[in-house]
Amino acid sequence: MKIALGVTGGIAAYKAGELARRLQDRGFRVQVVMTAAAQEFVRPLTFAALTGEKVITQMFAQRDSSDSGYSDSNATLDSSVEHISVAQSADLLLVAPATAATLARFAYGLAEDFLSTLYLATTAPVIVAPAMNVNMWRHPATQANLATLRARGVTIVEPGSGYLACGMTGEGRLAEVEEIVEAVLARVAHSQDLKGEHVLISAGPTLEPIDPVRFVGNRSSGKMGYALAEAARRRGAHVTLISGPVALTPPAVDEFVSVETTAEMRAAMLAHFAQSSITIMTAAVADFTPAVASAQKIKREGALTLELVPTTDILAELGSRRAPGQLLVGFAAETENVVSHARGKLERKHLDAIVCNDVSRPGIGFSSDRNAGRILTATDDIEIPEMSKLEMAGRILGAIAALRAQQKATKVMR
Repeated sequence: MKIALGVTGGIAAYKAGELARRLQDRGFRVQVVMTAAAQEFVRPLTFAALTGEKVITQMFAQRDSSDSGYSDSNATLDSSVEHISVAQSADLLLVAPATAATLARFAYGLAEDFLSTLYLATTAPVIVAPAMNVNMWRHPATQANLATLRARGVTIVEPGSGYLACGMTGEGRLAEVEEIVEAVLARVAHSQDLKGEHVLISAGPTLEPIDPVRFVGNRSSGKMGYALAEAARRRGAHVTLISGPVALTPPAVDEFVSVETTAEMRAAMLAHFAQSSITIMTAAVADFTPAVASAQKIKREGALTLELVPTTDILAELGSRRAPGQLLVGFAAETENVVSHARGKLERKHLDAIVCNDVSRPGIGFSSDRNAGRILTATDDIEIPEMSKLEMAGRILGAIAALRAQQKATKVMR
């Protein structure tokens, strides 16, 4: 696997050489990307000699000393698009040390140099190991930037405490090289744990028409399902996302199907279910639909009575159709007796796991970027504290990957 190692300006930059060597000892190919400030502490030749790879130091090719402009007519083109090729070829982006300025660029999406542009262009997992003065580390701006990056799924290797180069004592020392290597190994270990799996995910609400301008629906934003689709894709899965109407940009999944009604959601899920090895029913499907939908807009002429009839229970139907070896995971948004209601749903619908949460809690659940809940299986009850939905997606997929590994181990024993 290839690691793009970003080195930024700080006295801890000298430790990046040892880090590159340790990563190579673990079998990784390492390509170093240096900021201009990093080159004031360590020369690019050092990393070129250690890694045997080209060291990238700037966004654009250098001019030669003549009046003819660039010494190579293709150099400008090659350099200007190189961040894309590096982004596509790297299996992981590691930035160590990461300065406060670099964290800010990443958090605000400022593509000011090769490294920050690479960060925006890559879809690979990202790890940053900050190193800076203790007051800079503690500053609210730095902590806010770290929170933003964590919410996007970036792994932060916390700095150590001790005597700093500036003469102060406190947090801010670059984490030990072996600790950073272990963080890389841990991230890589699960980064491809769904490779070879076909993950089918439903997301968002379904809308049931009352007339051409009105509908019965719910508050689902689709954010949890979209986060799961993005996280599953990062972990190597082939992902099919079936989405109800939401105000979100679809992630770069393998297949994306847009639906509106519960009947359309059912048809799409059944069309893809047989090919899936893991199905996660995140969508908040409307439980009821008008018995009759008016072909014309209903005028406001007094009280209106709607007859609602139950929609098809898609999750229960999938549970009855599942083949041996397929994993089926449901969601339960509850407002009371959360665990007992979810466990009943787990058993009735023949699920391998169910994720439940209390949507009456303020600040989490529908429309929020944060969530909390529990993952229930036949034998486990895993609590997930409040966190970003992308982080929660990682926890859920980790539990699903563990179920898959357990399933395969049981099959081997038989």
